[in-house]
Amino acid sequence: MKSRIIITFVLFIFIYTNSSAQEASFTVKEAVDYAIKHNLNVKSTQLDAVSAEARIGEVRGAGLPQLAANFNLSDNVIIQRVFLPANAFGDPNVPADAPPVAVQFGVRYSGSASATLNQLIFSGSYFIGLRAAATYRELASKNITQSKVTVAEAVTKAYYSAQVSEERAKVLDLNISRVDSLRRETKAMNESGFVELLDVTRLEVQINNLVTERQKVQNLIELSYTLLKYQMGMPLDEKIQLTDKVDDLNIETLRGDFSDYKVNYNSRIEYSVLDTQLKLAGLDLKNIRSGYLPSLSTSFGYGHNNGRNTLPDLFGTKWFNNSILALNLNIPIFDGFVKKYQVEQKKVALDKVKLNQKLLEQTIDMQSQQAAINIKNAFATLETQTRNVDLAKEVVRVTKIKYKEGVGSNIEVINAESAFKEAQTNYFSALYDMLIAKVDLSKAKGELYND
Repeated sequence: MKSRIIITFVLFIFIYTNSSAQEASFTVKEAVDYAIKHNLNVKSTQLDAVSAEARIGEVRGAGLPQLAANFNLSDNVIIQRVFLPANAFGDPNVPADAPPVAVQFGVRYSGSASATLNQLIFSGSYFIGLRAAATYRELASKNITQSKVTVAEAVTKAYYSAQVSEERAKVLDLNISRVDSLRRETKAMNESGFVELLDVTRLEVQINNLVTERQKVQNLIELSYTLLKYQMGMPLDEKIQLTDKVDDLNIETLRGDFSDYKVNYNSRIEYSVLDTQLKLAGLDLKNIRSGYLPSLSTSFGYGHNNGRNTLPDLFGTKWFNNSILALNLNIPIFDGFVKKYQVEQKKVALDKVKLNQKLLEQTIDMQSQQAAINIKNAFATLETQTRNVDLAKEVVRVTKIKYKEGVGSNIEVINAESAFKEAQTNYFSALYDMLIAKVDLSKAKGELYND
């Protein structure tokens, strides 16, 4: 009865694992493509690109004609008085020591309407800004690509983690079924008086341990799916099914020549982003230096104004025209060495970008070499674990035969089963390490994701 409960529990988990994700199915590539469209980090960098386009438009707009209109209506409730000498108008009858005269200059109501057109003719900073605009667009585009590469790496690794965990679950189901079959046979032999009850109890203990481990693996599967959906930008309550299977992988096709550690730096998006930042740092330096150049602009204004002591007269009488045309030339002469120190700061910033570029080159070389070594070690370990699984399987077969023929012990069978399960666990760990090493190598070479 107890064994039936255990088998029913295992079958329930197995059926749940294979039927709980029917609404959406994904290959590795489809999962990555889905993540590129829905991952929030990618969307954030895309919004940055939209903001960069707006910034480019702002820079470009500074060189376009600037037109402004103005209308003003004033009510001089108390007109200010101006004090003039008593004989300001040359009246000989006014005594020399007469007090000043307070005179009102102005009217109660005044109004004006005008329009002004300004046009930049020459500015070094403006033309440098136009050159930087295209570079800002390039940087925004590369930042999007960089976020896509990061997402592709995370999704691929999470996908493989879920796959390997599912394969481990299948193997554990088979182990439980096989050990339970052996337990039933041993129980029948015990009832016939050929073996002790202790042999049956040992097998039941092993089954209980396997069921416990199976539950842990099931929890790991659920966690792996949750992580995968999170990386994909998918709602966590949605169902998902993985169509790529580890069993379908041809390990031999994944092999390659890992002795060449050299990488084309430009194939790495991080290096390309830094190269664009180097261009921007250079343009930033030129922008400060352009501040030494004169700037030239022109403006034209046209308007009307009027002033009266009553509001109806203000709008009922003729308004007077006015116009102005100006040419403005600004020549920097001395700014207290402000731009001099700004140039020094920009030079330091430029040098830092160059140093970061050198550091990134060294990092890429190290990552490439490390990834190549890791994948070689992963393949070697996988080969060893594959042989170990075959050997452990054969040991199980032989010990079972010896036990049934009465020349072996129950403990030998249990130890062989445990060794077989451990070999299988080690195999899947080695398989996962190999898949992750392959992802790391593709990323190191800049081949993981391309738009």
